Amino acid sequence: MSLLDKLNTFLPADKRDVVTAGAGMVALLAGRKLTALALFGKGMAGLERTWREKHPDFAGGLTDRWDEALKFYEATHRDPTNRKLHIVGIPFIVAGTAGLLLFPAYRPMWGASAAAFVGGWILNFIGHGVYEKNAPAFQDDPLSFIAGPVWDFRQVFRKKDATAPAPATEPDNDWTKAPASA
Repeated sequence: MSLLDKLNTFLPADKRDVVTAGAGMVALLAGRKLTALALFGKGMAGLERTWREKHPDFAGGLTDRWDEALKFYEATHRDPTNRKLHIVGIPFIVAGTAGLLLFPAYRPMWGASAAAFVGGWILNFIGHGVYEKNAPAFQDDPLSFIAGPVWDFRQVFRKKDATAPAPATEPDNDWTKAPASA
């Protein structure tokens, strides 16, 4: 039995996989990249297994599962301030994670990545704890780790599209046509 398995016996069963995934994030901040990926992967696999046990009627494929994750993410992110904090925080987390994995540990760029990673998580936890008053979505649906950034990205561009005036006429974007002569 591994040390993690021994420690997990002290936790409620429904929190073990969240803690394991969280331990992966802590290991990443400690510069232990392979350990981080292993712990995070184990935690996420357990969370997905639990999700499927809680949804025995779900029989869909990957597209259906993705749609479920997006619906759940949207349902757990209703507060406008929480959404704004996520639109800033999630890119920080994604960029920070990439930097923590790519840069040598404890070098300046790695440190900047660690700061972005931690700062992004702080913004998201403030959003959930103060404004949304619920747990982060990945606790109940692990696919939220991917659905979240995609959903937030879509929100940014939907707002821009919704406020942009519609063109008066449809532009002719067919580049295969010869230009009209003057």
